[in-house]
Amino acid sequence: MSFPNNFLWGGDISATQIEGGWNEGGKSPVEPDYYLGGNKNKLRYAYYQTEDGQIGQVMQYSGQLPKGAKYILKEGENYPNHYASDFYHHYKEDIAMLAEMGFKALNLTISWARILPHGIDGGVNQEGIEYYRDVFKELKKYQIEPIVTMYKYDMPAFYVTDLGGWSNRLLIDEFVEFNRICLQEYQGLVKYWITFNELNVLKMFMDGNPKMTQDDKQRIFEESHNQMVAAAKVVKMAHEINQTYKVGCMIAGQCVYPFTCDPQDVHLAQKKMQDNFYFFGDTMARGKYPSFSQRVFDEYGVQLHVSQEDKKILNEGKADFFAFSYYMSSCATTHQDKTELTNGNLSLGAKNPYLDATEWGWQIDPTGLKFYLHELYDRYQIPLLIVENGMGAIDQLEEDGTIHDPYRIEYHQKHIQKMKEAIEEGVDLIGYTMWSCIDLVSFSTGELRKRYGFIYVDVNDEGQGSMKRYRKDSFYWYQKVIASNGENLD
Repeated sequence: MSFPNNFLWGGDISATQIEGGWNEGGKSPVEPDYYLGGNKNKLRYAYYQTEDGQIGQVMQYSGQLPKGAKYILKEGENYPNHYASDFYHHYKEDIAMLAEMGFKALNLTISWARILPHGIDGGVNQEGIEYYRDVFKELKKYQIEPIVTMYKYDMPAFYVTDLGGWSNRLLIDEFVEFNRICLQEYQGLVKYWITFNELNVLKMFMDGNPKMTQDDKQRIFEESHNQMVAAAKVVKMAHEINQTYKVGCMIAGQCVYPFTCDPQDVHLAQKKMQDNFYFFGDTMARGKYPSFSQRVFDEYGVQLHVSQEDKKILNEGKADFFAFSYYMSSCATTHQDKTELTNGNLSLGAKNPYLDATEWGWQIDPTGLKFYLHELYDRYQIPLLIVENGMGAIDQLEEDGTIHDPYRIEYHQKHIQKMKEAIEEGVDLIGYTMWSCIDLVSFSTGELRKRYGFIYVDVNDEGQGSMKRYRKDSFYWYQKVIASNGENLD
């Protein structure tokens, strides 16, 4: 068996990275609205002001500000998420182009800040409700199945400044209510839901940041726990609202190889898979923390209180399917003096000499995707969904409006071939929504010139351009792939 007839071919977009319209339609600011643009050598950061008027900077992913501080915008600075690719005003045109490609599904996010811009107490923003209803109706018009991710780093920013972010358990109730509204409002329009995008990235960022204190480590494990409890509550609630709903978890996926056959390297690779991926995946898909979790807590010096009620919630809210992103593999080694390091999607490891890499240093490994598919399916025995897979590159818009991107075609071609092999070997893979079908803002660097899409958007890192859409060569290639249900990869 190759790809099943109902396979969900499509792409993935993110509200904060594509919509623009950051202060339109009743939406409140989200954290990325305050992040300045960066690049592959420079992390993004935001400005804040303390209660006594001092101006400071906070790096992306930190999740914390000094007590009483507020995010601020500085005049003359560039905030790429404010304009992004302007999907907010172009969604009908964009969805029509996705339909032209033959899309069966689109993975997209609902911005929490458009639905509850000021939290539960501030009330529902009806304009935001109707905006996403219109988007879903437009997708249904073309028989494109929406797969909706509910949290992708875009909660209202006041949750961080006023409530302390996800370290405050009050956010569990806020998130559950946000989901309840959407699950009820969009019945008949949405079937597939994903609670949190790449829930494990906070832990991965912590490992790559030598400035993390013990208090930071404690906080990050507490935040991750609160998110997993919130996710489990949403799974249970969704099934009560509509028995046809399918609710999945989602992690940043990757396979970690031992760099050498030294048993210490083999053991280290196993530990990295446990610590960064299975720790989260097991809890959401199996409904409880894994057997090795106490080792993880001990090694990080963390004391996590998991109440009996939390354990009950996790067990009752197991995910229906397992979604993940996959961009690259990495290598683990105890022989640091003999290796060159590489980094991509928050994954630091030894550079694999057998692999090529993108301009941003992300190593390209289609075989690793097949390996990972088998590992996940054997472990969880629930349907798998690849929701992100792609490569960032600088594309050239020619004078005749064409964009030639053979590198992108080759990347997806090789990964889809490995997906096909995994399916033929028994893996239950239900869909592939590559990242990203339309050019948008890179979350990690804030660049628009780092392009992932099959559709080119005429806008640069400073927001200059016509916002006109162009079809890349990869657009027509993916069109053939979908029409042949993955049989024609040439």
